[in-house]
Amino acid sequence: MTSVRGRTTSRLALITAATGLCVAGMAAVAAPAVAGSGAGADVPEQRNGAIATLNGLQDADEAEVRVGDETQKVSAGLFEMAVDGGGTLQTYGVDALNPIQEQSHYTEGAWKSSSLYGNRNAGKIRWVLEHSYPRMNDLQALAKAAHVKRLTPETAAAGTQVAIWRFAENGAHGAAGARPAGGAERPGRGASGKGQAVERPVIHASDPSAEKLAKHLVKAARQMSEPKASLALDPAEVSGRNGERPGPVTVRTNAPTISVAPQPRAASQGVRVVNEKGKLVDSAVSGTKLYFDVPAVADPGTAGLTVQAATKIPVGRVFTGTGEKGRGQTQILAGSSQSTVSATATVNWAKGGPVPAAIAEENCAKGGVDIAVSNGGDATFAMKVGGQSEDIEKGKHGTLTVPVKEDQPYRIPLRGPNGYKKTFSGVLDCATSAAMGGPSQQSAPATIERPATVGGGGAVPEDSGDLAETGGGDSWLIAVVAAGFLIAGALTMVVVRRRA
Repeated sequence: MTSVRGRTTSRLALITAATGLCVAGMAAVAAPAVAGSGAGADVPEQRNGAIATLNGLQDADEAEVRVGDETQKVSAGLFEMAVDGGGTLQTYGVDALNPIQEQSHYTEGAWKSSSLYGNRNAGKIRWVLEHSYPRMNDLQALAKAAHVKRLTPETAAAGTQVAIWRFAENGAHGAAGARPAGGAERPGRGASGKGQAVERPVIHASDPSAEKLAKHLVKAARQMSEPKASLALDPAEVSGRNGERPGPVTVRTNAPTISVAPQPRAASQGVRVVNEKGKLVDSAVSGTKLYFDVPAVADPGTAGLTVQAATKIPVGRVFTGTGEKGRGQTQILAGSSQSTVSATATVNWAKGGPVPAAIAEENCAKGGVDIAVSNGGDATFAMKVGGQSEDIEKGKHGTLTVPVKEDQPYRIPLRGPNGYKKTFSGVLDCATSAAMGGPSQQSAPATIERPATVGGGGAVPEDSGDLAETGGGDSWLIAVVAAGFLIAGALTMVVVRRRA
């Protein structure tokens, strides 16, 4: 029987050999996608907050990640992201054993839907971000606090990253005393499934000054609360009948003011965005309630609105990979320029019958995706999703949780009357790799890149039913991954023979 240590250390060695081809393969498969939901072709996918592209390391130094008897040298430091629409972000990684892939796409999210879910040290990570580089850019003062003679941007970033990794791994599921909210242990966390203890990585900064900074930050850190979203609309979808004003959709933002505009489809069908008094709205502040004014003569349909602002995103906000191939090391915000943030909300309407409105949220506590549906029509909606069903009466709402495996792509289609259809897609990322018993077959430590998970990339056929999908994929991608493993195997054999 193979131990957790054996599986983990052998994979570290194997993927180090395969890195070169994996980088080339990923350059071809990286593609933008928004995690969450997708409606019809004429309605943009729902989004909240900032979406950004990872450009790579900005300031970094060397660190060592040791699992059992295997040690891997990695780059540890500060990353830079480019925000869609304008702006720059600085981030650190959260999962030491999950790789970083440059030019991958990330979206702003919540701790509870990321690998920080249930982590007892999440608040301390935010403290580190608030009290270290680059937030604290007086390196002389930071060096004095850490009792070292000198810190450079590179060693300050490395020490900060190591401290964050230690908190992320030691406070995650499976660490001694760590439990998710509510006290329930997440299935598959904390053990290999054979009763074996999970072996946590031991992480050290190579530079002595960076290591002392990491130790200082870990010792000094205190709990802080999760920062609020830069911009969000709640709920992201509403429904109603012709001649009504479905809503409200409430604005949540840290920006002083935001612009509000109907999307092109809404304008063409005469749908207006108004306040509770029926007056047109083109700007709003946090707390503003928005409504859709739907014409009495409009055909059944779907339309949306977009809100946008320029603001600094709060330090401590988490960013996770987007779309079905979005698996990668979760990032946490360390600094932000004035950046473009936006959010969308959708309305569905019909003259009669059931009129659903659906939103999805990853539920780490239950190990799945919550599909919440409200019914703004005048008849019962038979909700069927993920092999489950529930009748939602008029004016009511219901939620079904579709089980999804950790780190696996999912596609969950939902169908309704009048051509209503949505597909929720993404990758569930609720635990660090170490908490799951070490990296998977396609993982590597720290900043080593690896190919995307194969599968889940195809379109949902019309007759696919209501089951969550996790299979499928492009044959060329499979060939690239297979070739990578062949080369990795050949290189591993050479190493073994030389050692022999």
